[in-house]
This record gives sequence, C-alpha cells and structure tokens, in this order.
Amino acid sequence: MNAMGIKKTVSVLGLGRMGSALVCALVKKGYDVTVWNRSADKATPAGAKRVDELEEAFAAEVVVTCLTSYEVQQPLLSKNIRTLVNLTSGTPAEARATARWAADNGVEYVDGVIMAVPPQIGTPGARILFSGNENHYVLDAFGEPVHVGQDAGLAAMYDLGLLGIMWATFAGYLQAVALLGTEGITPRQFTPMVAQWLNELGGMLPELGEETQHRNYETEVSALDINVAGLRMLTETNREQGVDAALPQALHDLYRRAQEQGHGTHSIASVIEVIR
Repeated sequence: MNAMGIKKTVSVLGLGRMGSALVCALVKKGYDVTVWNRSADKATPAGAKRVDELEEAFAAEVVVTCLTSYEVQQPLLSKNIRTLVNLTSGTPAEARATARWAADNGVEYVDGVIMAVPPQIGTPGARILFSGNENHYVLDAFGEPVHVGQDAGLAAMYDLGLLGIMWATFAGYLQAVALLGTEGITPRQFTPMVAQWLNELGGMLPELGEETQHRNYETEVSALDINVAGLRMLTETNREQGVDAALPQALHDLYRRAQEQGHGTHSIASVIEVIR
C-alpha cells in the first residue's frame, strides 16, 4: 500500500515455476498484480490480471522480471518502466550492462538473485540477494532481502559463488556414493556420516578464508603433500572399482600444481594461489 492506502501495482514478466511463485507471493501480500508471458500456455495465478501487451505491464509502478536469460529479457525492456526489479539469472557482466541501460533510460533498478526453490517463495526460508539500489521495493514479499553491495553485479557474483560450492559438494557426494556403492554400501548407510562430516568441515571455513586473505599458509595440521597423496589414492581406487575418476583426477591435478609451486608443506588453503 502507498501513503494513500492504495494497492501498489506490480507487473511480473515470466510465468515459469519461479515467476508464478513470485506472483502468488505478491498477491498474498496484497499487491495489485499484472502478469505477462511470451506464450499463452502458462496458467495465470489466482488473483493476478493477465495482459497480452508488454506496454500494459509497464504501466505498473514496479516491473519484476523472472525470465530464462538476459538474452530473452533484453529485447523486452522499455524506458517506460519506472522501477525494474530484475530476478533473471545471469552473469555479473549482464547485470551491470542492464544497470547501465536502466541508468541511461531513467529507470530505477535493483538486481537480485533468488536463493530458494519455488515452494519456498513467500516464506522466511527464501533469501533474496540483491545489489545496486538499496531499496527493497517488493522483495520483502518473496522472502528475506539481503543487500550485498552497490555494484549491480555483486548479487550475481554471490549467487554463482554459492552455487559453485553447491555443485562441487553434490558432485563430491555423488562420486562417493558411486564409489561406496561398488562395495554394496547404500546411500542410507553412508549419508548420515556425510552430513556430520560436512558440518565439521563447515566449521573450518572461517580459518581457511583468513589464510587466503592474509596469504599465510603455514600449518602444523595437514600439509598439502599429504592431501596430494590422498587424492592420488582416491583416484586410483575409483579406477580400480570401475568408477569414472575424472573428478578426483582433476582435484589431484589441481592440488599437485600447487605442490609443484612450492606449497607442499603449506595448508590446503595455498591451492588458491593456483586458482588465482
């Protein structure tokens, strides 16, 4: 509601699973919601008004985009938009380019990423990282807004960093499940131990991060030499058990490169020098 008690108008472009979830959350919060989608095959969520012409959608005070890519989004944008809340996933460079377009055309701009799945939208469990303009606009309707900086590209950078950790973790888990499966060990037997192990590893991250920040890799705990040897054993065991060894081999090669650069007696954190 605005100061006069009139419903704030919001348009959502894109009615995929996530876009539809955003619409439902806005309707639930009492916004006057208009929706637009490229094709007519997606159902209009209850409480929202469907329009066929983009210009009708741009009449709203806030336009939220949740499309498949920036390539799809770019031709749809118009200087007639007053405030653009962009929740289309992409790269930091794409976000910054859209922010420049918005500035050139007098459009208020927020770039955001959704760290949640559609069923979580509208609950406290949905975290919305956003950058650029610090105004939340309608993000509160979707979950918990977290501002990560003035640079419009930072939300996408955080997003990709966090997703990279997720993808690497899932890949490591699946590799382990495949390996242990060759001995008849089931995921149900193994996974509780994995969860406990990941919780313990999470507690080590702050120290690891500090080491990378200060580039002080001296250690009395676990030198890189030991870990290179361990990765060699992991790679060989996967091959012996008939499991694809591309992932452990890649990790072994990465760690070994750091070892060859003189970090053998240093901590695992020294591997970042190769990555950098």
